[in-house]
Amino acid sequence: MAGAANRPLSPHMSIWRWGPGMAISILHRATGDGMAFVGLGVLLYWLGSMAGGPESYAAFAAHAGTWYGKVVLIGLTWAFFTHMASGVRHFVLDIGAGFELKINNFWSVLTPIIAMVLTVIVWAWVLHR
Repeated sequence: MAGAANRPLSPHMSIWRWGPGMAISILHRATGDGMAFVGLGVLLYWLGSMAGGPESYAAFAAHAGTWYGKVVLIGLTWAFFTHMASGVRHFVLDIGAGFELKINNFWSVLTPIIAMVLTVIVWAWVLHR
């Protein structure tokens, strides 16, 4: 191949400095996958228990009320809010705003904080009603 030696090489991951934007972008993908796999399992279990009758739903409610059930449900809530806040951030970037480094880093750091605050608000409401 003539000229193959002159082709530019793609930059390798080792030359990039990790920043909050990269971490949030990866977290966005991870929370989406987590909701797809874990959330789908919980949803199917919930729907199946409702279709199975009162005894089946009581078994689901018993599992959901235990410490491990609450951990899964709180984790799914956090994943939802993290994915949502990161999705809004990506949407703003897609329309061409927020590319300045300080603004991008600010919203990248604020994204998981927003998700945690919303998760705490929702679960405080759920547990105290």
